[in-house]
Amino acid sequence: MTALVTGASSGIGLQYSIILARDYSCDILMVSNQVKELEDAAKEISQSYGVRTWPFYCDLAREDAARTVYDYAQKEDLAIDILINNAGFFFFDALCDTPPEKVEAMVMLHVVTVTGLCRLFGADMCKRKSGYILNMSSLCRWMEFPGIHTYIATKTYIYSFSKSIWYEFRPMGVGVTVATPGAVDTGLYGLSPKLRRLFVRLGISLPPEKLASKALKRMFRKKKTCMPGLINHLSIPFFRHFPDWLVFKVMKRLEKFRALFS
Repeated sequence: MTALVTGASSGIGLQYSIILARDYSCDILMVSNQVKELEDAAKEISQSYGVRTWPFYCDLAREDAARTVYDYAQKEDLAIDILINNAGFFFFDALCDTPPEKVEAMVMLHVVTVTGLCRLFGADMCKRKSGYILNMSSLCRWMEFPGIHTYIATKTYIYSFSKSIWYEFRPMGVGVTVATPGAVDTGLYGLSPKLRRLFVRLGISLPPEKLASKALKRMFRKKKTCMPGLINHLSIPFFRHFPDWLVFKVMKRLEKFRALFS
């Protein structure tokens, strides 16, 4: 099998690539906007696990990114059996204080590119009557919270979009799984190493390799959703009924929260 993993040079995407190569003997088209890290990771995975890797640099926040990746796969004659839309980024700031281009980049990356890749590669999978798609949403899709407005909105889109196309793709033999993890121990949030270690010890953050392993198992079973961690399931009712007075209280301390993510 051949997999396509976006954001494959670090964090969760790198773990997806390693596990797919090590445990499932998959060849991997690895896509990222980190050139050196991508090339190093692709070389290491290929040498360690005896699979083929194709490192492909691409800014996935561009409007034509999905078509660019698809055209490269076509040029290399790659039939993608597994699509993992993992690439993403995070910022914590008030909307009016956020540069417009930063907001647009997040919408492009989380919405436009994810949709385009599912459309292009999904159509090929449906023709072959086989394939797997795994999209990364977030536990915060059940939240409404200042500072992460665009992140929440785009991850909510991924969640609803994925569950909707599950119904379309499943009769064609193609599975679509959406993962909704809580905090994951990566550099995405910009937290200090000390705080990251503390969150892992407390069970607030999940090690990326553990998340990737669980999500892949759900994907290969063609399950609709994946939410690892009991604490995440228990927290949803709280998020859904988060009182407005508490949100406003948090807003007054927004500068303190920004410092954690800077």
